[in-house]
Formats: sequence, structure tokens, C-alpha cells
Amino acid sequence: MTTKVVVFGATGRTGALVVEVARENDGYEYVGGVASEDRDGDTVGPEGARALVEKADAAVDFSTPEATRLAARLARETGTPLVTGTTALDEGAEKALEEAAATVPVVRSSNFARGVNVFWEVVERAASLLPNADFEVTETHHRGKRDAPSGTALTTVERIEEAVGERERVHGREGEAPRGDEIGVHARRAGDVVGEHEVLVAEGNESITVSHRASDRRAFASGALDAAVWAQDADAGTYGMDDVLDL
Repeated sequence: MTTKVVVFGATGRTGALVVEVARENDGYEYVGGVASEDRDGDTVGPEGARALVEKADAAVDFSTPEATRLAARLARETGTPLVTGTTALDEGAEKALEEAAATVPVVRSSNFARGVNVFWEVVERAASLLPNADFEVTETHHRGKRDAPSGTALTTVERIEEAVGERERVHGREGEAPRGDEIGVHARRAGDVVGEHEVLVAEGNESITVSHRASDRRAFASGALDAAVWAQDADAGTYGMDDVLDL
């Protein structure tokens, strides 16, 4: 049985990979993509999105807040499960996703790679066992990445805080900066690095480093498509990749 997918943000960095992986895998049928305007082939602008969503078993979204609002609205109106990895969403997009989740399954994650989700589980477990430790989160991405810190890094901080409680987030340090009850969050941008995340957990005379490195962006695309398959049998609501992987 194949899963028919439509991709919002089909011409973007990650969206294009989702399209590529879906086309290469017999388990999926790519019904078309949505971009900011019509393109040659099977990619349409916003005005043609509904027809594609109606054909699909699931919609996958790696786009912009504006396009995510459209994807969420169409998913809700057509009863189509939605998988979204778009980050830095505005209030309108958040509300649209919330409204969609009342009707259809919505799987949200800042990173769909299987390994990253295991990384988050390990980090949260370490934090729960060492709640008084110091935590430093460092991420490295390619020089063209727009948002900083990455969505994955922010989720990492949230997972730590779920275990130890909310702390001040310090983005870099300069001059006199004695460490307090904080989590350091550091973003690096260089070359064509796909994605690296590291958490330093230090307490007393010992420390632990937990890290994840992605060597190919296909890991993100494959995970998102796994989520699209899983979502077809899920009830309406908001889910994460940990639900998909049963972590």
C-alpha cells in the first residue's frame, strides 16, 4: 500500500529532499508540491494547493509560516493528516495548527531524524538524573541557515527544562559573566555543515557530553515520511516524533 503525499515548501532545501525520497521509494506516491508560485512540472502556487491536498493521504510541510497556515487550513478542511517541520512560526500559524489538530492528526517536530529524537530522550534522561548540573547546548549548521538558535537546539533546551525546571537562557558570553542558574545556548554557522548538536552536562568533578551529527539531510526527509505513514492511523490531535517512534 502506498501513501500519497503532497509537500508544502517543495522547492526549499528540506522540502525538495522529501520530494526526492518519496519519488525514489515505492512506498510513497508524490502527488505534487506547493511553492510560492506555479513552477514547471507538478509544483503549484497557493491557489492550486487544495486540489493536491484532496488527492493526498498526508501533507508534509517544510515551508514558511504563511504556507504553514495554508497547509493547516486545508488539512482541517479536507481531513488530511499533516506533518510539519516548519519552525519560527508566528501566532497565526500556531493558531492554524491548533485548529487543525482538533480535526486531524498533526505531527510536529523541529527535527524528524530518528537519531535526533533518541538524542533528545537521552538528554532529558541525563538531566533528570543530574538536575543540579550545568547545561550548555551548542549547535552548528551551514552558513546559509536563517534561524538561530536552530529549532532542534531550542527543543533540546525545552527537554532539559522539562526535567530540571525553567532556567535563564544565555546566548553567548562576553566580559565578566559568572555562571548562574542558566542554560548556555550557542549557535555556530560555517560552510556546508548539515547539522550538529551537543549538550555538555557538568557537575562537580565530572561531565558528560551527548551529541548528534547528521551527515545527510535525507535523514530529516525519511523521518518526515515515516510520520506521514504513521499519521494516517492516528486520531485527531497534536503529536511529536517521539509518538511516531514510540519512545
